Amino acid sequence: MRKHLGEMSDIQVVSTLLQVQGLHVLDLGCGPGHNARLLAESGADVLGLEPDPVQAERNRESPAFPGVQLSEGRAEALTQADESVDGVFLFRSLHHVPMDSMDKALAEAARVTRPGGFVFVLEPSIQGSHTALMLPFHDETQVRGAAQQALDRAARGLFASHAQYACLQHIRYESFEQLLTRFSSMSFNDISAKKIDQPGVREAFSKGRDDQGFSFDQVSLIDVFRLA
Repeated sequence: MRKHLGEMSDIQVVSTLLQVQGLHVLDLGCGPGHNARLLAESGADVLGLEPDPVQAERNRESPAFPGVQLSEGRAEALTQADESVDGVFLFRSLHHVPMDSMDKALAEAARVTRPGGFVFVLEPSIQGSHTALMLPFHDETQVRGAAQQALDRAARGLFASHAQYACLQHIRYESFEQLLTRFSSMSFNDISAKKIDQPGVREAFSKGRDDQGFSFDQVSLIDVFRLA
């Protein structure tokens, strides 16, 4: 049974559930490093690993940030030594791992985590108006479901304890053009602006209008595993 935390950002969820100050952690599938920087601001020493070579190159060219190192690497093939980190984070990245490698990615996370450490996984559910908005051009129903199945298997075999939570998040856009730019510029997904810009998507987008632009809700699922 998941405990609902209410409306929270990623870093608010982390701050509510974990203490990261002084810890050495991995952020797997870190993207441009946004959450890695927030973790560092909370006192962690963070290594962010990004599997997409295009984004990884962008990260190498980005300005340095205290407490953060960004590098290229895959969750299912970590080069870190056994029991070498205090915790591992996967923010919306498990469902991007090839489905036949999700179990391996979680096993790798467990392998590199020290006894008493944690593996924190935040995944988007299929609930919410943002998921419905995405469906015509980027249907992640199958891969998100596969990620949840992999987490269930991991809970039964890899870890000493498992706690489950959920939270409500909002994704905001200033305009439809911002939506187009966000998805069509992703180097790890082949989504053209033409595929996004269709009447049904524009109609669904218009229903998200509020006083500050356009807002869509997303239920996120959080799994926190502990090692003995």
